[in-house]
Amino acid sequence: MRWLLFIVSIVLPEQILGENALLPHQPEIFKQLDSLSSHDGPGVQYILLDKDKIVFSASRGLADIENNTPMTIDHTMPIFSMTKTLTAISILQLVERQKLDLDDRVSNYVKHPYNQDITIRHLLSHTSGIPNPVPLRWVHLADDHHSFDEQQSLTSILENNSDSESEPGEKYGYTNIGYWLLGGVIKTVSGKNFCSFIEENITHKLGLSFNEIGCEIVDIKNHAKGYLKKYSFFNLTKYFIMDKSTWGGYEDSWLRINNVYLNGPSFGGLISSSRTISHILQDLLKDRSQLLGDNMKSALYTQQKTTDGKYIEMTLGWHIGSMNSAKYFFKEGGGAGFHCEMRIYPGNGLASVMIVNRTSLNTNKKLSQLDSWFIKKYNKSN
Repeated sequence: MRWLLFIVSIVLPEQILGENALLPHQPEIFKQLDSLSSHDGPGVQYILLDKDKIVFSASRGLADIENNTPMTIDHTMPIFSMTKTLTAISILQLVERQKLDLDDRVSNYVKHPYNQDITIRHLLSHTSGIPNPVPLRWVHLADDHHSFDEQQSLTSILENNSDSESEPGEKYGYTNIGYWLLGGVIKTVSGKNFCSFIEENITHKLGLSFNEIGCEIVDIKNHAKGYLKKYSFFNLTKYFIMDKSTWGGYEDSWLRINNVYLNGPSFGGLISSSRTISHILQDLLKDRSQLLGDNMKSALYTQQKTTDGKYIEMTLGWHIGSMNSAKYFFKEGGGAGFHCEMRIYPGNGLASVMIVNRTSLNTNKKLSQLDSWFIKKYNKSN
């Protein structure tokens, strides 16, 4: 009976999952959630799911401090580098359609100043040797998006960061530029820019709308504001790492960040919500994915090696982590005003996502705390 009550409580939808639904003997999970956000500060979205259903979902805090708007799991926010996994899925879809090969040279599709032996696989696994300058200024205001020229921005970045840091395949080295180039590969091969390709091959395939995931803010009323804490290291150093145009006004003890878009959509430009990301994770958990066939789905999770045969903690689109005895694949993202992470635990049949509208929260640590609790309880009850 105890576990029956537990399962009933965690599958209740968010609208009726309140403090009165708590079981007296299971308060720690809600205590953890409450600790992530105060009632009058920036908020948090958290979802844990299996291949068939959302096991648990909750939100806390505010999407808009000034207007006292509660955060929901449907509020959209930038997902920054979580985008990279969807970029990888897009590339693998093109491989599946025999439009390109993982070991094709990138220079076959886009021009770049780096070693001409760099392949698609190198870019996906971050073993290209391409540098990774801090990209915090690689943004433009959402209000200026109509006049923004992505190709001109990329050309400037390539000219100013043209020296490689290592030989292709020699070692792991994270690079945003590499995934920006993958966006160019997608455009060359498919004839569609990255955002349009995502809309057609991920959004529509899963029955989602562009309001739910895309490269632009569609419904400003359902979009959470991003914040920096007034008395914080990030706020103190904003003069050196952010353009002044991105600063908004203070709302209580939080600096609002103006809405911005990343200059390179394919390395971090998607905007979505935890609920929508959960649909994508759920598809990847299923035996038959709508996004990828069996071979490419397997490739998405295959651990990669350097040219000398050493394994790296990276697949073709995921980083690899472990928590106690649970192996998982993850992608973290963050920028001024937001932080997020999504995970898949193949051995446990679970996945999770957390998105917050403040820079300072350690989503990796908090996601581990929440997920580990659920993995123990969920596995015992199944």
